[in-house]
Amino acid sequence: MSGAASAGNSRKEILAKLMAGQISEDQADELLAALENTTTGRHHLYCKVSAKQALSLYGLQRMPVTLYVQQWESLIKFVPELQKFIDANGPKFKRK
Repeated sequence: MSGAASAGNSRKEILAKLMAGQISEDQADELLAALENTTTGRHHLYCKVSAKQALSLYGLQRMPVTLYVQQWESLIKFVPELQKFIDANGPKFKRK
């Protein structure tokens, strides 16, 4: 299933496909998040425990960012260094 929110799926259509077994619950989550992002113009971040018991972060991009808890903890500890790097190299980055 590809980025279907842009293909004209409404909330009702997404839920109907889920109920009919045409898409998985994860796919429905992705489509609903993408639909919300396009209709509200803002990113709604939320977390979910993945099938492999990792932490998936939705709302940053089309696909979730999934890491194991230890990886998230390492990333969180690294945030001050990451912020310094972003500040030092700000003009080099493309922003969306």
